[in-house]
Amino acid sequence: MHLQQDQEATLAAIAQEISDCRRCPRLVAWRESVAQEKVKRFAEEAYWGRGVPSFGDFRARLLITGLAPAAHGANRTGRMFTGDRSGDWLYRALHRVGFANQPTSVHAEDGLVLTDCYITATAHCAPPENKLLAEEIGQCRPYLLQEIESMPQIRVVVALGKIAFDAMWQERDRFRDGTEPAAREKRPTFSHGAEVAISQKVTLIASFHPSQQNTFTGRLTEPMLDAVFHRAREILDER
Repeated sequence: MHLQQDQEATLAAIAQEISDCRRCPRLVAWRESVAQEKVKRFAEEAYWGRGVPSFGDFRARLLITGLAPAAHGANRTGRMFTGDRSGDWLYRALHRVGFANQPTSVHAEDGLVLTDCYITATAHCAPPENKLLAEEIGQCRPYLLQEIESMPQIRVVVALGKIAFDAMWQERDRFRDGTEPAAREKRPTFSHGAEVAISQKVTLIASFHPSQQNTFTGRLTEPMLDAVFHRAREILDER
């Protein structure tokens, strides 16, 4: 019980740090300007306009990592994948496989609860044109490392998009206990549904990101996304 309380407190502290973070001047300027200028359809809403913390079940065995908050999605609502079409796709898929209690996510107080699932990102601020600089990914990296270290129960990682996949592959040694040798394998090729063991206990699964660029063109379909989370569920049920 004390371990769970400590874990929850640690993740809550990381979330607060992320919310208050101002490490990347370009991203801070962008997220705040978007929050001021808004778009017509959300003109009457107050935007979050800060770093967006991770979200979910702190006891989760499934870790999902995306790229970064959307300018008028999570940067507006303050919750990962909430209030945009990427989130619509993601939460419908999670609901169908039993990781979410509802298929929609429109604002931070809408009752969405994740079970055995935690969502983080490569970076926690909305970037201009959805493009991050390498140094910005590096500035956000300590938050991801702290989360990984605080969640030793993780057994499956789903990476949404190549940048997230490469970032999680880079951190594969963080998932290995002291009895496992450091990993020196060649980085696997990113492809939807690609699966690789990054430790004796943890599997990394790649998925196309549910961005409009992918979903509108048919590069990613709902059955394809469902298959990734069904596979994650299958692995968890085996462990």
